[in-house]
Amino acid sequence: MIVNRNLKLSQVLFYTWKSITYYFILSVLVYVLHHELEIGELSVPFNAVALLSTALAIFLGFKNNSAYDRWWEARKIWGLLVNYSRAWGREVLTLSLAAEGDPSGELDAWRRRLIYRHIAFVHALRVFLRRRHEYNRIQDQWVETSNTYDDIRPFLSESEADEVLSKENPPNYLLMIQGCELLEAHRRGWLSDYRFVQLSQTLTEFNNHQGKSERIKNTPFPRAYSFFSRVFVFLHGTLVPFAFVEVLGIFNIPLALLINFIFLSLDQIGERTEDPFENRPGDTPLTNISVTIEQNLKEMLDESELPTKPEKSYGVIF
Repeated sequence: MIVNRNLKLSQVLFYTWKSITYYFILSVLVYVLHHELEIGELSVPFNAVALLSTALAIFLGFKNNSAYDRWWEARKIWGLLVNYSRAWGREVLTLSLAAEGDPSGELDAWRRRLIYRHIAFVHALRVFLRRRHEYNRIQDQWVETSNTYDDIRPFLSESEADEVLSKENPPNYLLMIQGCELLEAHRRGWLSDYRFVQLSQTLTEFNNHQGKSERIKNTPFPRAYSFFSRVFVFLHGTLVPFAFVEVLGIFNIPLALLINFIFLSLDQIGERTEDPFENRPGDTPLTNISVTIEQNLKEMLDESELPTKPEKSYGVIF
């Protein structure tokens, strides 16, 4: 998620320089052909381009609103995950009781194991969602962060980590293990029927959060919007230099670049927002949220060594 109010020019040009170069060369070529070689037939009526600009602006606005809705829904899902993770830690620590105390420390070990496994679940879900589908390959980004399942190993035993990582859906398998642990605690009398159901319901909420996130991840933004927005921006940008060249002369070059840059930026905003789990600078900050959950749960365990959130890099928090 980009948090700096201002973007550096280098960051903007990283995504737009190819198109800007095309529009610049085209504007110069149109000027040379029209004014230097006096080919007057190259001009296009201004009203036609203005009408196209209006229609394109409306189309891009609708597309960007729809893309932002996907981004904001992803943020709300992970905001709820934070809330339920805190509830999970509280319930595990306060609803589990040993009838004759816990002289062997088994119950405390069980509590710690469930909380640590949940931290592993959050990190595993973050990595799982950031895997890029074959149909959704994107160009390199000007800044990225690591995305590896090695982040879950500190919270699991070696054998359990190997078992989990052998599965197609590691976060879902972790929730299954958590359910088995709750059943065992109920059998041993650490959880009453009501408390077992309460913890199971909280565990189900994590399934819901994962499912909602996967729905966004596995349902691409309608390709017609993405495809035709690129086509329309390209066609509009190609026509713009022809609309002003007769009136403005050489000043047509900077004006055409400015107009094309605005529409190109609008298109890029939607393009960078429509898929919030691709490990890009503008995505939902899953790493930051995951570390927040880890901090909160470790603090509930009265641990003193808490993780620190990754510092922003180039104005971006991941």
